[in-house]
Amino acid sequence: MNMNRVHRRFCASPKWAEYVRSEMLPQELEGLDLGDDVLEIGPGPGLTTDVLRTRAPSLTALELDEALAGALAARMPAQTVEVVNGDATQMPFEDDRFSAAVSFTMLHHVPTVELQDRLFSEVHRVLASGGVFAGSDSRPGLSPFFYLLHVGDIKNVVDPGTLGARLRGAGFGKVEIGTRPKRVWWRAVA
Repeated sequence: MNMNRVHRRFCASPKWAEYVRSEMLPQELEGLDLGDDVLEIGPGPGLTTDVLRTRAPSLTALELDEALAGALAARMPAQTVEVVNGDATQMPFEDDRFSAAVSFTMLHHVPTVELQDRLFSEVHRVLASGGVFAGSDSRPGLSPFFYLLHVGDIKNVVDPGTLGARLRGAGFGKVEIGTRPKRVWWRAVA
């Protein structure tokens, strides 16, 4: 993941933690049964992981950045969260393993549409039949703050108008896409 120091600091801040805990995850996970073996893609500093580990008996967090993965592994209870340093476009997991996969505010850090689509295909591969892929990411045309926060970062923002077709192209059946003021969200069934 390519994030500047200010961005990393913001994504680990108490303000962001409160937003994740009180607004983002309750909205994105409302009504979802994640099952018993959940994959989180791109947890970064793990503020989403803190919430997710209370919702699933087994949680695996896949993080590309070695330093972030190490820091997250050091602070997570190993009996409920497995942290794996790895690439979501080439996942080190067997087919049909997870009951659900989630991804929050990281997809725009995947540098190309092709790599994002490879990530979608990999998620589909590792999900059990009927498993859900849910998440959200930043929307195009956001505030100047979003763009300032990403100076020097990769910011390949997802187009909500094409996301459904891209998820279906990766093999997902039922796909639901929506927007909120700051983000696009999705739910797709394997």
